[in-house]
Order: sequence, then C-alpha cells, then structure tokens
Amino acid sequence: MSHAFHFLDDVATADLAFDASGDSLQALFHGATCAVIDALADPTTVGSTWRKAIERTDEDPAELLFDWLSDLVYWKDAVGVVFSRAELTLTRQDHGGWKLTGILYGEPVNGSTQILRADVKGVTKHLYRLLQKEGKWTVRVILDV
Repeated sequence: MSHAFHFLDDVATADLAFDASGDSLQALFHGATCAVIDALADPTTVGSTWRKAIERTDEDPAELLFDWLSDLVYWKDAVGVVFSRAELTLTRQDHGGWKLTGILYGEPVNGSTQILRADVKGVTKHLYRLLQKEGKWTVRVILDV
C-alpha cells in the first residue's frame, strides 16, 4: 500500500495546503494523516508515550477523512500533544458506509526536544476535494494555521 503527500506553496498564502495520494482509499487516509502529523512537528523528534484510540463511521469517505484529520487537530489542542505516528484501518461496512479505526501516538509538546512546526488551528473545506481516478485516490487539504 503506497501513499504520498507534498505541501503546496502556491495554493494558500496564509494557510498550509497539501495534496495526498494513495493507491487505495486507506493509503490515501494514511498519506493525509502523515501530512498533518508532519505539519505539526517533525515526527522523528516526537515520542509515543501518549496514545488515543478513535473510531469513526460515515457514508461519505471525504467527510470521514475530514473528520479524522480534524480529530488530530482537536487532540493537539485538547491535551497539548503532537504525534509521532498513527495507525488506521479503513473498512467498507455491509450497508455501504465506511468505518475508520485509528490509534494516534504522540507525546506532550516539548519545544526543547521536538522540532515543532505549524500550530494548525483546523482543517478547512476551502478547496477540499477527494477524488478517485483510474484506481488512484487523491485529496487536496488546506490547514488553517
């Protein structure tokens, strides 16, 4: 399962934009998750003493991804953590909806040991789009910083 992301310099002047892609919907979710984690802090400088399990369901995979990425921003603010990694599983349910089961790993913010990056305030719907074309999934996301 392959995924990728890259930040875009010419899309959002005051915000942070990225495109993520994957050869499956789950790979796309993983790529977009890695982009948000990377936007907050260098994940190689963050430990994993904090853990949070999250489960979400939605009929629309675009809404499910939006809510999942928003969860990362919420937990960053609610408990003051940044993330080293995330594990997630995306499954299609019998009724056609989608279920995401994820675990976030991180630790409290510590500017003396972590390389902190942007203080993301939220995931926006501006230019947000999730597409599947020829077996490849892509998403464009703008983060409010």
